[in-house]
Amino acid sequence: MGLPVSYEKKQLNKSRIARFILREGTTSKPEIASVLKISMPTVLQNIKELTEAGVVHEVGEYESTGGRKAKALAIVPDIRYAVGIDITANHVSFVLIDLKGSILHWRRNRLSYDHSQAYYQSVRDALALFIRESGADTSKILGTGISLPGIIDKSSRTLVKSHILNVENLSLRIFGQYFDREPAYENDANAAAMAELKCQSGNAVYLSLSNTVGGAVYINQELYPGDHFRSAEFGHMTLIPGGKPCYCGKQGCVDAYCSAKVLSQQSGDSLEAFFSQLSGGEAKAAAIWDQYLEHLAVTIANLRMSFDCDIILGGYVGGFLEPYVMELGQRTLRYNRFDQDSSYIRLCRYAKEASAVGIALTFVDQFIDHI
Repeated sequence: MGLPVSYEKKQLNKSRIARFILREGTTSKPEIASVLKISMPTVLQNIKELTEAGVVHEVGEYESTGGRKAKALAIVPDIRYAVGIDITANHVSFVLIDLKGSILHWRRNRLSYDHSQAYYQSVRDALALFIRESGADTSKILGTGISLPGIIDKSSRTLVKSHILNVENLSLRIFGQYFDREPAYENDANAAAMAELKCQSGNAVYLSLSNTVGGAVYINQELYPGDHFRSAEFGHMTLIPGGKPCYCGKQGCVDAYCSAKVLSQQSGDSLEAFFSQLSGGEAKAAAIWDQYLEHLAVTIANLRMSFDCDIILGGYVGGFLEPYVMELGQRTLRYNRFDQDSSYIRLCRYAKEASAVGIALTFVDQFIDHI
């Protein structure tokens, strides 16, 4: 037998209220009732239960508008934690986050991917060390998620294809053999988008500018996967027909012009060094950056024409873009005659490890759903 409708509705209301508080950061009972269109008695009862469960607490008072001051409510962030792992060709990154998605502990290990028992054991051992170093109460950890580059079929837990890791049809269950609990899995760009879009109320496109270019499409509060789990492969849109070779085998892909490697390879594989040279006025760095911005502007304009929504720039390069976003916007408008301004271009909130944070947030979502 299923649960009574009244119970399901009560559970839904509690989850909606908790999720709203989490998204807003701080809010009040009247605001919850108004925005979610839930009766005040229902709000009061749910806040009481969430407070008694240690999930919500009062963090102050709002300024009075004539009556009693409304209490400011927030989620208790450290009631639970989650762990995210991001696997790339040459590194494994670990993050520990709280319910608000704040990074409490972070580590990046140099470890080249290899489909071998030794590799998976190394990841397991590094995770155990990471958790010990974090000092986190392991009983509060909701779960561990893994983000990987490539096409993932989550229904069968299969990495269908990854050019970066050079594997096809890899059963991701192999990770589960080395973990206490089966991890959650997600494509790295989708996972990063989950981190960046967790407070997004409207539609958006996420463009990841890391050592490869990827992205995600967020429509009606959900990531759009595509019919074959290949949506938002923005790095393999053709930017320059017959242009530079791409690792996918084609020529002229966005990836060949807008990946972080385009910049870092000019400065000893260090993106930080490149932007240091750029801010220092080095002519060679300025010329490379001029070309990079132009190619990025065309890419953004094409995405705007296709989706007509906010474009969020993330990945390794996204963390360095703040001083240059106005210039980027001006260039983009030259290829877009439908918009009067470039305010739809937004920058990422996570300069580092967005993919690891995003997959960890999977467990936060599950916790809120079943609160």
